Amino acid sequence: MLARLDGAYRQLEGFNADVAHELRTPLASLIGETELALHRERGITELKEVLGSNLEDLQRLASLVNDMLFLSRADRGERARRSLVRSLAALAAEVVDFHEAALHEAGVGARVQGDAEGEFDSALLRRALSNLLANATRFAQRGTVIDIDIAPDATGSVRLSVSNSGPAIPAEHLPRIFERFYRADRAREHGKDNHGLGLAIVAAIARMHGGTAFAHSRSRTSVGISLRTSDLRPPAQKLNCTPMLTVRPGPGVGTFDIGSR
Repeated sequence: MLARLDGAYRQLEGFNADVAHELRTPLASLIGETELALHRERGITELKEVLGSNLEDLQRLASLVNDMLFLSRADRGERARRSLVRSLAALAAEVVDFHEAALHEAGVGARVQGDAEGEFDSALLRRALSNLLANATRFAQRGTVIDIDIAPDATGSVRLSVSNSGPAIPAEHLPRIFERFYRADRAREHGKDNHGLGLAIVAAIARMHGGTAFAHSRSRTSVGISLRTSDLRPPAQKLNCTPMLTVRPGPGVGTFDIGSR
């Protein structure tokens, strides 16, 4: 027990240091740019540029604070607000549509395979899938396809996983990728685009549904969540027919092929 308490204390110390680091960078930028703007007379155009740059840093700070507040509520035991979701595949397709521009820029495709229905918090699931898809898009090899798999199991749970082809995550890092601010590769922090809370939020959303987060990295990296639901039934569909939505990489990345196999 003492060893666990010591580990928790060290983790809290590291967490506080990470928060201070994440807040210090945009605050230093805001202070520096504002001081320069006040140092001499500037025209309207220059002042607008300074305000625009400051607004970006303020939005980053607001996003970080909002994410921290969300994680705090999850840690205090807040539960998901469940309602019937008739098709997780349709929900995932909405997330893919939202990320269409990012997928096109990265030169990768995305497809949704499988389906299930049940009682979930649809807003939280969209957020979790969005974080997982954004993470996979950053590390996927160009010209490959990201898979979003939805698979109910015999225990009354459903697994949602996002898999991509790309650099494997070393085994020693896998148990920690859901920790706040943890990055397996410090050289790939992606600065303003990622402050290291995306997968921690995914794990929190899984807990809010009474489930868990998981990650595997071998020939492909697969990160996802297993969710418990009180009402899980396969959607009505033809026998041996698995819904599939595909976004093709390359020039056709903006088009969807909806069919079955």
